[in-house]
Amino acid sequence: MPLMFNMLLEDADISSSDVRLLRHQTGKVPGRSPYTLWRDDVTAFEQYQSTQDPAKRARFDARYWASFVSPPGGGTLFVGLYEITHVGAVADDAIDPLTGLAPGADKGGSNYDQYRCDRSDLLRDYIGRLHISWGVGSSHRAWVQRADRQNKEIVELTREFREEAFPGFTAFSLPLSDLPGVPIGWRAALGAARGVYLLACPRTREHYVGSADGADGFFGRWMDYVTTGHGGNAGMRIRDPSDYLVSVLEVAGSTAGRSDILAMEEAWKRKLMSRSIGLNKN
Repeated sequence: MPLMFNMLLEDADISSSDVRLLRHQTGKVPGRSPYTLWRDDVTAFEQYQSTQDPAKRARFDARYWASFVSPPGGGTLFVGLYEITHVGAVADDAIDPLTGLAPGADKGGSNYDQYRCDRSDLLRDYIGRLHISWGVGSSHRAWVQRADRQNKEIVELTREFREEAFPGFTAFSLPLSDLPGVPIGWRAALGAARGVYLLACPRTREHYVGSADGADGFFGRWMDYVTTGHGGNAGMRIRDPSDYLVSVLEVAGSTAGRSDILAMEEAWKRKLMSRSIGLNKN
């Protein structure tokens, strides 16, 4: 018999009918997500989840919220059980720490509800360690669910919270907008390596071959694109901005000089025909 999340609630003497399951994975904010907000600043995460759309108030009406986030590699991670009290409308000067805007402003809403979220000591030993299956299909897509109607299977329980391991240069692929939020270990690995990379536009299917030969490696070069949108490349300056998918084509050896890396880049441009059917202009 699989282990289920409601078993933990029962062991803590909590009725599942008093619990709403909240899976926070809202929106595309460059480099930020509910997961990175929780990972880097729990207080800011709790402020983020404490404001909700009043049109959906019935969904949030419960004694407890069991909060979950989605790490970069997927899955559903438990980050706390909260006792909930509806306070009223948010303050006029309230700011959503994820978007930097007034709560709900990114969705066209206003006058959001304010809740007091008191982190419970119950289930605290599972915070950052417990992974559940949120399920598949239309009945499981809602990000707010009743625990008594949607019992979740526990798929992993780690000894301690751990960042997702760097997948390796061959398997690495990520939208540029997600780059600022990657784990520290990923930044270190990408910043220490130099070589040739690929940018692929998911909208037009065009691609660009580039090279990273600076002291900050791939990570530093890619952050140029995050900051400017084009990284100084002529072919990308003259087109609409895009959230390019970035990946590594080849990693240079530790003794490779700039000329060696440029030669590698040139070889990949020829292989992928990135001058004739891509965005390379040189």
